[in-house]
Amino acid sequence: MQHPLAYRMRPRNLDEVVGQQHLVGPHQIIRRMVQAHRLTSMILYGPPGTGKTSIASAIAGATKYFLRMLNAATDTKKDLQIVAEEAKISGTVILLLDEIHRLDKSKQDFLLPHLESGRIILVGATTENPYMSILPAIRSRAQIFQVFPLSPDDISTAVDRALHDEERGLGKYPVNLTASGRDYLIAATNGDLRSALNALELATLSTPEKDGHITLDEQVMHQSLQQHALDGDANGDAHYDLISAFQKSIRGSDVDAALHYLARLIVIGDLPSILRRLLVIAYEDVGLANPQTASRTLTAIEAAERLGLPEGRIPPR
Repeated sequence: MQHPLAYRMRPRNLDEVVGQQHLVGPHQIIRRMVQAHRLTSMILYGPPGTGKTSIASAIAGATKYFLRMLNAATDTKKDLQIVAEEAKISGTVILLLDEIHRLDKSKQDFLLPHLESGRIILVGATTENPYMSILPAIRSRAQIFQVFPLSPDDISTAVDRALHDEERGLGKYPVNLTASGRDYLIAATNGDLRSALNALELATLSTPEKDGHITLDEQVMHQSLQQHALDGDANGDAHYDLISAFQKSIRGSDVDAALHYLARLIVIGDLPSILRRLLVIAYEDVGLANPQTASRTLTAIEAAERLGLPEGRIPPR
């Protein structure tokens, strides 16, 4: 089975991790833990495609411990028991548990003594805020680290690695990624490396070779991505950051920023948050400065609720 490019390009050691230098850079906490051979369980939280799984893979590669990957939502307690048996035999196993915020109580109760003994080193990955979504018993036994969206330079570095790596990447293909194609790929994926690499692979494999080259320009990359990656998780930090930025832009009288954040909320279809926040703004931020604003806002909200999207986004004439 051919794995996706993002899977094949996972780092084998900490030096290959792209971004997250506040965790894996020189003299930073995870690198120090690995160098000192004093690993503890940890929870990594942040947006998709930012390196949570990559960091776990790099830790396993650097320490030579077995790495097992499970999903808290879909894998069963029996799968955890198999990992625990492997830990008894080998001594230590690194368990990457994706969507750890969906770990139920029976799985948690089974896992806790193994975390206490150190047989299983847990690396939990989640896009949710762990302080709100993960049970306290797990939180108290793990360090919590936040990962951030990758910078354009980080994405560009990873793309170059994938294009030149003949063993795991696309080095065997005569790919010519144009400057405009690169810029579009980096901008459209919004710090999501997984999305960037998968789009790059799709573009490479689906574009016919011409004059000895596979040319990936802006049009080809647009066809491979189709839509920009937007942060709009319903209950995660990115969601609250977005609606907070919307309100603060209006409070600061920044029209362009307010329209930008409003457009992003409309694109992801979050009409309830838009309406709720507009009502708050009308009463709290405008208030007595313009008393008629509140009644007009409420009328607009009632109309938008009845219409829904996409009609609700169309301004009255």
